[in-house]
Amino acid sequence: MNHPANLAAVKIALPDELLSALQNLLEDRCSIAQAVRAHHGTDESSYDPMLPDAVVFAQTTDEVAAIVKLCHHYGVPVIPYGAGSSLEGHILALRGGISLDLSQMNKMVAVHPEDLTATVQAGVTRKQLNLEIRDTGLFFPIDPGADATLGGMSATRASGTNAVRYGTMRENVLALTVVTADGRIIKTGSRAKKSSAGYDLTRLFVGSEGTLGIITEVTVKLYPLPEAISAAVCSFPGNSEAVNCVIQTIQMGVPVARVEFLDANGVRAINAHDKLTLPEKPLLLFEFHGSEQGVREQAEIVQEIAAANGAGDFEWATRPEDRSRLWAARHNAYFALLQLRPGARSISTDCCVPISRLAECISETQLDCENHHILYSIIGHVGDGNFHVLMLVDPSNPQEVAVAEEVNQRMVTRAIAMDGTCTGEHGVGIHKMGFLIEEHGAGAIHMMRMLKHAFDPKNILNPGKIIAWDEA
Repeated sequence: MNHPANLAAVKIALPDELLSALQNLLEDRCSIAQAVRAHHGTDESSYDPMLPDAVVFAQTTDEVAAIVKLCHHYGVPVIPYGAGSSLEGHILALRGGISLDLSQMNKMVAVHPEDLTATVQAGVTRKQLNLEIRDTGLFFPIDPGADATLGGMSATRASGTNAVRYGTMRENVLALTVVTADGRIIKTGSRAKKSSAGYDLTRLFVGSEGTLGIITEVTVKLYPLPEAISAAVCSFPGNSEAVNCVIQTIQMGVPVARVEFLDANGVRAINAHDKLTLPEKPLLLFEFHGSEQGVREQAEIVQEIAAANGAGDFEWATRPEDRSRLWAARHNAYFALLQLRPGARSISTDCCVPISRLAECISETQLDCENHHILYSIIGHVGDGNFHVLMLVDPSNPQEVAVAEEVNQRMVTRAIAMDGTCTGEHGVGIHKMGFLIEEHGAGAIHMMRMLKHAFDPKNILNPGKIIAWDEA
């Protein structure tokens, strides 16, 4: 359906000597089977599959180091792979090479409940982590929707529904173990809450999408489980009223844990997919964390703000099973929307703007989609100014794909003009590369390229992502 035009002709052949060395090292954990390669050459983006030449499954940091040393020696690309849930083409093998699957690195290294930290291998998923620590009275709040791995979430600087209260991976990763492009193992950071010692390499690798090093272990912050949790859903006459309710809530300083926006198309989709009966109008889904009294006070304030913006009655979900059903429906919105147009693919994109510009940015994006007759949904972690647009297109119709990409281009340009960013949490991958100069300026991109050249002089670590290797 969609293929980058810039890199298809520069695939690097896989030397037989490298394949033999990997097979000797890993035995049956090195595969060249078509089905395995196809699985690792496809993600949730709109791009056509781009298959690696081989897939290897590592189980330890030492194995990752040995694999990368071999790839470095032969100059063969290596692409880290977690859960395959990326949306911007991060894991696609643009130049062939080795897909390095870290999903078998799924062990808990250490949990320190007294310090509110945990260290895990990169293949541990967020749900697995919370299951492992369920008896400590703590939880890990970063929730991007998909059951992504902690390594992948760190590499893409993920966030999700809880970010308005607990922050993103940027704020919640304390330390990393990383394998460099020549196969060295380094550690960044510590379990201390703060440090002034040297360059902040942890923050450099968080969000680097596997282009500077391969994350094999992650130390994250944990949080006490709230004494009380309550969720509420309310509908609004229009998108602007819903978003204005969020803006006023945030500006009032109400510490909501989650506030999610779904437009009418999104509500219609999850009603059909999850057998719900929500009014098919723009909707906000709130969650409040704290003490019994604190939760009640937060909810009362938000209810007043919502009423002033024309909202219908709050529908409360205080039982865990009711909350889980609502949030499961929200997380299923992507797949629910696909069912509105069977056979379609979704071009999914995101941006983030200052909260004061959010209503304007969403309204103009909505109008653009409607003017071009696109079946779409706007869904957002609007408490931090981040929203997603899912546009359904016929993958066999190049004109539809082109129109959707033009809408995406205008949305991102609009967000950057509002002093926002081209991506709040999806990351850059392939899809957002063209927007970085517009957002950061040529000088900053030149500095990023210098970092890439210094960290990965042979350009083997996930090449073709974030920034081009050569100056334009």
